[in-house]
Amino acid sequence: MGKRVVTFGEIMLRLAPEGYYRFVQAETFGATYGGGEANVAVSLANYGFDAAFVTKLPKHEIGQAAVNSLRRYGVDTSGIVRGGDRVGIYFLEKGASQRPSKVIYDRAGSSIYKAQKEDFDWKTIFENADWFHFTGITPALNDNVAGICLDACKAAKAAGVKISCDLNYRNKLWSKEKAGKVMGELCNYVDVCIANEEDASDVFGIKAADTDVYAGEVNQKGYKEVAKKLADRFGFEKVAITLRESLSANDNNWSAMLYDGKEYYFSKKYKMHIVDRVGGGDSFGGGLIAATLNGCGAQETIEFAVAASCLKHSVEGDFNMVSLDEVKKLAGGDGSGRVQR
Repeated sequence: MGKRVVTFGEIMLRLAPEGYYRFVQAETFGATYGGGEANVAVSLANYGFDAAFVTKLPKHEIGQAAVNSLRRYGVDTSGIVRGGDRVGIYFLEKGASQRPSKVIYDRAGSSIYKAQKEDFDWKTIFENADWFHFTGITPALNDNVAGICLDACKAAKAAGVKISCDLNYRNKLWSKEKAGKVMGELCNYVDVCIANEEDASDVFGIKAADTDVYAGEVNQKGYKEVAKKLADRFGFEKVAITLRESLSANDNNWSAMLYDGKEYYFSKKYKMHIVDRVGGGDSFGGGLIAATLNGCGAQETIEFAVAASCLKHSVEGDFNMVSLDEVKKLAGGDGSGRVQR
């Protein structure tokens, strides 16, 4: 196997009405599994990396089904602690045209929510690891889980492991003030920061000038400022910012920028017709980590990450079911969607 990446967070049961049915219309719900860091682990396993996901799940069959959903794609689940009573759930109603997608969480009291620091032996977990990834969703669960994240970051640093974090602000989980305080401490350990235009503003009050995400306008100069301010504040080696221009729930423009402390690299822009956008940011993170670990240059790295994420928007479910070759082909300029025979 290639380089080893460890991710830590919550994997949830996703219940979604068929197609574009609204919650109140639905008579059946499709069941799949997903969650920020689990999605990144699956992406990396698909690219041939030794990817491990760490969490806590109940011993019962629903907990086992969550474990199995990762195993089927080659993710190492040996670091998953078993205990507690429930798997967190989220309900997803897919948006269409001008009607946005909607998420309802039912995750309070889940196994990871009730996890204790002594559940995880980070020194052992990070043996032979090259990279650690987490998102702002995990420490948002509660103070205890935030403390576990801090322990993980300290252990990763002690083991010489690179750390990436996707800020991923969720206003249904915590306030901007709380996020700023907790993430401010965690980000002192982070090497690579992933954000979008709203996250940097919501968590750290760093705003892009002359940009309105709702009007679908992107100002490159504004994003350069945001990346530089983030890097200057926390000493990040790299800052990646995804740029989503939302034309409707179905159609978005998608691009990104990478700042390496000196230069700014902008990817090409994709016009996407969306099948499922959940996990779009996670697939970007997975692509960024993969390209970095494979020793790609900055421009090649951001092109690979954006292409990977663009493809994810065409895949049902949270996980990005694409191969290294498929991403390379799109990043290399073949975005026609023509049948491959």
